Amino acid sequence: MSGVVAAFVALVSVAVLGFIVGRVGVVRAQDELVLSRLAFFVAMPALLFATVSAADLASVFSPVLLTSLAGVVVTQVAFVAVARFAWRRSRGEVTIGALASSYVNAGNLGIPVSVYVLGDGALVAPILLTQLLVITPAAFLMLDGGRRGARRTSLREVLLRPLRNPLTVASLLGLAVAATGFEVPTLLMRPVELVGGAAVPLALLAYGLSLSGARPDAEGGRRRELVLVVVLKNLVQPAVAYLTGRYALGLDGAGLMTATLFGALPTAQNIYVYAVHYDTARSLARGAVLVTTVLSIPIMTAVAALL
Repeated sequence: MSGVVAAFVALVSVAVLGFIVGRVGVVRAQDELVLSRLAFFVAMPALLFATVSAADLASVFSPVLLTSLAGVVVTQVAFVAVARFAWRRSRGEVTIGALASSYVNAGNLGIPVSVYVLGDGALVAPILLTQLLVITPAAFLMLDGGRRGARRTSLREVLLRPLRNPLTVASLLGLAVAATGFEVPTLLMRPVELVGGAAVPLALLAYGLSLSGARPDAEGGRRRELVLVVVLKNLVQPAVAYLTGRYALGLDGAGLMTATLFGALPTAQNIYVYAVHYDTARSLARGAVLVTTVLSIPIMTAVAALL
């Protein structure tokens, strides 16, 4: 347990450093975009390829993926049931809310947790791929179906869009290498590993920097939707992951902690990007990313200590 807590202290310390340098003006809060893009397009793909290509596929596609899917289904169904049938919200608002309740930050926070706390960066790859290849295209189809007077995205565009994501491409290439047993020459892998080593600190610094410029939403968003999202994301999803892993799949030890930690990850920043693109539920998405992110660190630290 001391090793797990020490790993979390390291992660939090780097994120706090990002927050501090943003607050004192050493780096501007808006510079978070530069760090995030460098991590997202360069360092993280390198890290994912290096870790997934050398991973055991049996450990990558573990029961943890099933616990993640169970958490996604339960939280999304709960949000849709309340927002659509009780509060009569529009299709776009319900879709964004359902995503905010279940779509975890597998990149900027999931990869650091997977590498430094769990000791294997490949563990998060199946969750990341499921979100990008299955959940995101399905959500786009729902959002496109609810738009009026706008050009609807074709099914082909929706299905091919995840392949423009460098994390998806890097993960799929890594899986192909692991499945075929191909050995990438050391001369090629060394620069990939070197660049990948920058992924976690870059992501954490950008994460802390983004919080330094965050402010409570002042657009008059619906408070009860945000409360529902936060409860589902920060409390219900990790609880479902734990119960599914513990009692349905018989997990314990590191496997159970992995499942619960991934369920406790906050809402991904992608959801706000989607809300802006489709011009729906932007205040809800912004508030969900901010609040679940702030609450996730103490929750995940408590989960790691207890399990």
